[in-house]
Amino acid sequence: MKTVNFKSEGLNLVGNLYYPANYKKGESYPAIIVAGSWTTVKEQMSGLYASRFAKEGFIALAFDFRNYGQSEGEPRFLEDPAMKVEDIKNAVSYLQTLPEVNIDKIGTFAVCAGSMYTLMAAAEDIRIKAVVTAASWLQDQEAVKLFYGGEDGVNSKIVAAQKAKEAFAIDGLVEYIETISTTNPAAAMYGTYDYYLNPERGAVKEWSHDKFAVMSWEDCLTVNPMPYASKLMAPTLMIHSDGCVLPQYTKNFFAKIATEDKKLDWLETDLDSPMQQFNFYDQEKEVSLSVEKATQWYNTKL
Repeated sequence: MKTVNFKSEGLNLVGNLYYPANYKKGESYPAIIVAGSWTTVKEQMSGLYASRFAKEGFIALAFDFRNYGQSEGEPRFLEDPAMKVEDIKNAVSYLQTLPEVNIDKIGTFAVCAGSMYTLMAAAEDIRIKAVVTAASWLQDQEAVKLFYGGEDGVNSKIVAAQKAKEAFAIDGLVEYIETISTTNPAAAMYGTYDYYLNPERGAVKEWSHDKFAVMSWEDCLTVNPMPYASKLMAPTLMIHSDGCVLPQYTKNFFAKIATEDKKLDWLETDLDSPMQQFNFYDQEKEVSLSVEKATQWYNTKL
């Protein structure tokens, strides 16, 4: 693995590029861009999956999206779906400059909200030749109400975001709330989600548990990836279960994907939604299964 830098709309993004163990200089390899859940950095699930794909013979890139981790971008800890879509496209552009990458064999893999950003990017960028998602978070106007306090809760967050944007534009001040909390219902994520609370899992030092830019809410809660399905032509594999988040939305998106070269791999589980979601972030059973199924897909489609 080596640390790399590339530009996205003028900003420097920092990533970790993982190489196969049998890598030979002068040869070209298929490459996978890996995206994790919202608010996360490359040292979390994206780095884990990237390292595993390298073991399967791929070059794999995990990177910090703008505003996060080691990458540039202000304000810090701003979650902006449109910006993340562009960052993924620019990651493709970067990989195409590398002699060790086969430019006709670039795919994407994503978990949770990263699936939303990745599917949107792939629908717009024909350079992405194969897509795999695991435990995808896909939403529309009605879905966000289920998680963020109904219509009133969503509207209040959007209003707060608009006010925060105004304050930032006027005096440069950024309003933050906690990213994860077990005591504050106003946090971006409120609950006993072990992955984000456990230093042995996702609560790594590179990630911020206490800074989520309030101005993020408007863009996060109004983005709708569902219409992008009808524009998606890349071969697409979606791995999901009834134990993951919003299972019907993954089914709905899959049904509308334009290409016939698609597969929905629905797993059996005894876990209630959304508890299996977090297992896909770092638990060996779900990670190994996802890597195995994704590798088979890429070997066929790339």
